Amino acid sequence: MSVHSEIKKVTTETLRKMKFDKEKITMLTAYDFTTAKMVDAGGVDAILIGDSAANVMAGFETTLPITLDQMIYHAQSVVRGVDRALVIADLPFGTYQSNPEKALESAVRMMKEGGAHGVKIEGGKEISKSIKKIINAGIPVMGHLGLTPQSIYKFGTYKVRAKEEAEAEKLIADAQLLEELGCFSIVLEKIPADLAKRVSESITIPTIGIGAGPDCDGQVLVYHDMVGMNQGFSPKFLRRYLDLYTEITGAVAQYVKDVKAVEFPNEKESY
Repeated sequence: MSVHSEIKKVTTETLRKMKFDKEKITMLTAYDFTTAKMVDAGGVDAILIGDSAANVMAGFETTLPITLDQMIYHAQSVVRGVDRALVIADLPFGTYQSNPEKALESAVRMMKEGGAHGVKIEGGKEISKSIKKIINAGIPVMGHLGLTPQSIYKFGTYKVRAKEEAEAEKLIADAQLLEELGCFSIVLEKIPADLAKRVSESITIPTIGIGAGPDCDGQVLVYHDMVGMNQGFSPKFLRRYLDLYTEITGAVAQYVKDVKAVEFPNEKESY
């Protein structure tokens, strides 16, 4: 067992130290109390209340429709279930891009009402003023570069980003800028593994990869994908640790069968 798994509360400083000590950081998503409790008990270092809740919890095709109020509700639910992990919440689309004042207002609400320990926002230089404003108010910010799902209509595709040298150079510059602005960590999504390695080595804050190879300082997956609840989503980077879709549908089918056959509830299960 690592020294970090015995720490009562993981903080942004814990993650920085883990990078320095070359200990990999683990992060998973959670959107509700029960899941957060299990994920935290499993020993992850950080929990992300991702705007992916729009997809896996609400059934939307993109992350764009979810509102700040809805994200705050998810954050409140998650925080109640966590004892140890650092809890970071996404600021959803439209709550920070337009101006720094709005960005700060959104981040303050997420911290005060949602109870999150920090916020994650997508983008580099374009949103630097918003990042600076939030950090200056004492709120921890996790950056997010590479494939930024909130910009899906700009990119038009969920394919790997930064394969071309110009985009790769911009990504490295953005990562260095995010560090300068005071971000405590950066998520790198769907970029070539060698580029993720270059980025991780060029900054002193931890990188957390999803589809960005093994050389990031940590990894993140969407919980529903990792435990196999989500059957229609099979990107190359995903490893399924369980097949809960099959397990759960099987259990439901058995329950239906038992009730129809008057085998449930039995004598022992009745008062």
